[in-house]
Amino acid sequence: MRGAVGEKKRETWPCIIPESPGPIEPDVDGPCIPVRIPTRTASLAGLIPASHAPFFPFLLRPSLKRYSHGTGSAASDHSHTFVYRIGQITTEKPMQASSSRFNPRQIPTSPSSPLVLLTLAERQRLDRGGAGGLLEESSLHYSSIPFPRLLSDTVRAELNRFVLKAWFVVVCVGEGFYFFGVCFKEAICFGVCAGRTMERARKLASQATIRRVISRTFPFSAITAAANRNLAPAALFPVSCFTTSLFRVPASTRSLLRNAQIRLVSIDALRPSDTFPRRHNSVTPQEQSAMAASCGFSSLDELIDATVPASIRLPDMKFYKFDAGLTESEMIAHMSRLAAKNKVFKSFIGMGYYGTFVPSVILRNIMENPAWYTQYTPYQAEIAQGRLESLLNFQTMVTDLTALPMSNASLLDEGTAAAEAMAMCDNIQRGKRKTFLVASNCHPQTIDVCKTRADGFGIKVVVTDLKDFDYNSNDVCGVLVQYPGTEGEILDYGEFVKHAHAHGVKVVMATDLLALTVLKPPGEFGADIVVGSAQRFGVPMGYGGPHAAFLATSQEYKRMMPGRIIGVSVDSTGKPALRMAMQTREQHIRRDKATSNICTAQALLANMATMYALYHGPEGLKEIADRVHGLACDFALGLKKLGTVNVQDLPFFDTVKVNCSNAKAIAEEACKNEMNIRVVDSNTVTVAFDETATLEDVDKLLKVFACGKPVNFTAESLAPEVQSRLPKGLVRESPYLSHPIFNSYHTEHELLRYMHKLQSKDLSLCHSMIPLGSCTMKLNATVEMMPVTWPSFANLHPFVPADQARGYQEMFKDLGELLCTVTGFDSFSLQPNAGAAGEYAGLMVIRAYHLSKGDSHRNVCIIPVSAHGTNPASAAMCGMKIVAVGTDSKGNINIEELRKAAEEHKDNLAALMVTYPSTHGVYEEGIDEICNIIHQNGGQVYMDGANMNAQVGLTSPGFIGADVCHLNLHKTFCIPHGGGGPGMGPIGVKKHLAPFLPSHPVVPTGGIPPPENAQPLGTISSAPWGSALILSISYTYIAMMGSTGLTNASKIAILNANYMAKRLENYYPILFRGVNGTVAHEFIVDLRAFKISAGIEPEDVAKRLMDYGFHAPTMSWPVPGTLMIEPTESESKAELDRFCDALISIREEIAQIESGKADINVNVLKGAPHPPSLLMSDTWNKPYSREYAAFPASWLRGAKFWPSTGRVDNVYGDRNLICTLLPVAQMAEEAAAAAATA
Repeated sequence: MRGAVGEKKRETWPCIIPESPGPIEPDVDGPCIPVRIPTRTASLAGLIPASHAPFFPFLLRPSLKRYSHGTGSAASDHSHTFVYRIGQITTEKPMQASSSRFNPRQIPTSPSSPLVLLTLAERQRLDRGGAGGLLEESSLHYSSIPFPRLLSDTVRAELNRFVLKAWFVVVCVGEGFYFFGVCFKEAICFGVCAGRTMERARKLASQATIRRVISRTFPFSAITAAANRNLAPAALFPVSCFTTSLFRVPASTRSLLRNAQIRLVSIDALRPSDTFPRRHNSVTPQEQSAMAASCGFSSLDELIDATVPASIRLPDMKFYKFDAGLTESEMIAHMSRLAAKNKVFKSFIGMGYYGTFVPSVILRNIMENPAWYTQYTPYQAEIAQGRLESLLNFQTMVTDLTALPMSNASLLDEGTAAAEAMAMCDNIQRGKRKTFLVASNCHPQTIDVCKTRADGFGIKVVVTDLKDFDYNSNDVCGVLVQYPGTEGEILDYGEFVKHAHAHGVKVVMATDLLALTVLKPPGEFGADIVVGSAQRFGVPMGYGGPHAAFLATSQEYKRMMPGRIIGVSVDSTGKPALRMAMQTREQHIRRDKATSNICTAQALLANMATMYALYHGPEGLKEIADRVHGLACDFALGLKKLGTVNVQDLPFFDTVKVNCSNAKAIAEEACKNEMNIRVVDSNTVTVAFDETATLEDVDKLLKVFACGKPVNFTAESLAPEVQSRLPKGLVRESPYLSHPIFNSYHTEHELLRYMHKLQSKDLSLCHSMIPLGSCTMKLNATVEMMPVTWPSFANLHPFVPADQARGYQEMFKDLGELLCTVTGFDSFSLQPNAGAAGEYAGLMVIRAYHLSKGDSHRNVCIIPVSAHGTNPASAAMCGMKIVAVGTDSKGNINIEELRKAAEEHKDNLAALMVTYPSTHGVYEEGIDEICNIIHQNGGQVYMDGANMNAQVGLTSPGFIGADVCHLNLHKTFCIPHGGGGPGMGPIGVKKHLAPFLPSHPVVPTGGIPPPENAQPLGTISSAPWGSALILSISYTYIAMMGSTGLTNASKIAILNANYMAKRLENYYPILFRGVNGTVAHEFIVDLRAFKISAGIEPEDVAKRLMDYGFHAPTMSWPVPGTLMIEPTESESKAELDRFCDALISIREEIAQIESGKADINVNVLKGAPHPPSLLMSDTWNKPYSREYAAFPASWLRGAKFWPSTGRVDNVYGDRNLICTLLPVAQMAEEAAAAAATA
């Protein structure tokens, strides 16, 4: 039948796959849309009988080329070549059979189409069988649409080798009619494919022989049914181009085709094999169904529907970019393109960030080693002795170089360390003095961070020159100075410190550890507190971070110090052991009375800096410092000889200050030579040298400053004339790093073995799951970590011109917008470089919003008693008054109590801080009502993002009703915890809060996307984008998972928690559940009854779990006497079962005590953990066997992680506080005493 087709009105035939995306262009990334052409279409331009309802596998852009059959029969009347785009077929008017080409606007495709591949030999057989010149290459036509740019030339060549003239596609679309296409050069049906993938597709095709594919009597429905068994829905990939031809095959050819070995290929076989979600989400689809069934649900989705309140459920989350998710190889290619957009020039900017050589042995075995970066903060000391030792080395390094006796184990950055020191001065003065003086020679970012922090404390910051400091008001609590100064000058602070102390003022000194190897240390001046960054000790600049800062002080102020502090104690056998000291001063215990809200710090980077010091030793560090200083002096001498500029005659260490007529022009000329210098003002620049600088660099700089004048000398020729610019009275004379630990590992082999020895003492995600509640210890995938150490990301100074960081800027923009989609917010700030910093920043945004409206009196913050300790600590830092509200018996916020508190304080209400799902591990049904109550009373809702892993793709803070939320990228979005940092805590806000997002004094920043009428609250972190380097980890995670993968991750995290709760409920009470009896992504096991029945407390269970090879869950929080368990989506069912089996076995051990079969005081739980040294001791006087102590479960015999020490005595450690390595002399005395006793 021939003739017109369709009706005059426009008609669209819908997609038969409900979840398919909309139409796309062929050269746009994304899946095509599978659409079936209904039977009712009668015929397509008269070419195909209406009775056959054809399916088209690959139809693309229209081609104008007409195809000639050569020798054919009546079929020549219907022979045309067509190239169409993927999408929906539409008809707007009847099409005449006589038209020269068939040209609908869009032609559909269907996954139900049988895709058949023929080898070249089989194609030739078809030709010989009577098809004539039907498939002559000269007759084929393909349009050139650019292949995806991410393909390398090597991959493209490999594809052509397999594809060219080798593969043909045959699809039966009805009796007597066939659709032919060719995969020719770039005309292939998938986006990315290596040669071996094509070969694998061919092998799979050869195993799937179709019998009777072409037959006069073969029903079309049967073809479809056969195809459906082999072709998955939505299985096609973007197509660049394809050639099609419709023709009538003679009977003789049909017979040949019927008997040919024609192979059907599942399009799944053509998919890339390196997709990421199946690697991240560990539970298989079959296991998901079984686990959901064990929880009483028919499917995973039914479990989710019963768990997440319907009132806050979102429709499917969709990304504007990366929605389908990139494969691992695509992601690496994408990140390579971004990296190529960054220009890594030699940096002479300084300002606290310096180029450094990261020793390869440290890069590979610390920074790139999951055995070092996947652990959590060392709360369980017995399985963390390795990094505890390394952090004790860090503290010793800092105390030695600063000449102060106490140091913490790292802070976030130098600016926040200075702000913490300012808060210490305020506390030392008991809040009676509210002015803090800051010298103008401090780094500008440090000054701004201090100003912002002071605002919440009610402290007045005065920035002025040192000579103008005035203490006569008796209101000054402290002063901050820089040593050396931000522009390079070195000052003698001896008299300055004495004068400040005479007025009762505390002195804070910001310093440079490398400079302190040659300069008089701050402690010898009498400084009270010393802060700084350890970045230039072998940690890359990373466009701003992460880096380990430090704070050192005297013993007098040790209990006012912020951050983690590592101390020496003893274990159960009396042997020395390490643990975190003085935890009672921290936020998780003291809450709003804590010294700081700091939680995550920078442990991984502190460990790197420490290993750098060990590798070089004191002599090696001094050699580096001398070389840096020498190059700076050589450059200064060269400038004087040139005479084109004026070198300021000041003592300096590494930074030369230069006066010139046009600073901007000189900086631009330096950029042309791929060097960056700092422009201070229109007539001043500084040039800061570092470890990576060379004599050749000095020569290049001299040419820049010569301003066209010939340079008749070289830096090397000047070297004999160079003299030190260090003041004689400020040259260091005191020893440092004299402990053997800093003088034993100067070869790579020795350092490698030392690092491995420490690594073997620490349990990490390399060994087993770490089910810490509210901590989300998920997979940190290798592909996510790879770009972190690429030079194009790692070696960028944070203050380089924007056009040198285009790759970073593109990543920031995409990441900010992706996070907006995830959270339902309008803008994001990436500056906060920890979760606690995000909390503080979010509350400061709320504060700034109220101030902008003239509501300075709004300073009340309502916080549930179950909140994490950082919440009240952060609110206190913002000058807010905390009003606590309780919870009901089900673990939910007491809404009536909340309503009463909100109404009582409605005139002063600033905010509510709430975590969702709650810290009790349930989705509160009344969360939307809670948000409404706060808004009705004039407050803003701050949501703690700690539990975001149970929200992504299912609901969002913005949809729930929050106004601002911080995200722990080191939890939900895969940045590793690093054994106690780094982390990132960016904040998202609704539109009305976006103008107040933080900025930066050196590189202005704000929200992403940028808001209108920006009124930034100030500066939160030293760097404009916080720890920019590790943002690539979260970016790659989101881009590879895609929207569906992220949603499934949330679902599986909830499934895993419910599965474990179900397995354990017959052995332990599960404390809280939702209205339908389910938990969120974490749950609480109640152990309180065992203290009465068996004398067992959570600590005993935690230590016994170590013998089973596991890290304990979160202990005694948010409810004392409990364990909070959070499995993540990355854990397999087998691992979940092992952990459950361990807890069930421990319950049986408790039952032995309850029944009297085991002693209540001396039992396997009270004796845990059992390290090898204890098990192999000569005496064993315990009522249980060594074997049972060591191998309580069968799976441990094949592989077991051993605790390296017995149970650590926390009380002894705090009563006998030692926070550094013992001095050599004291070690010798103790050794002699021990020998005498023996």
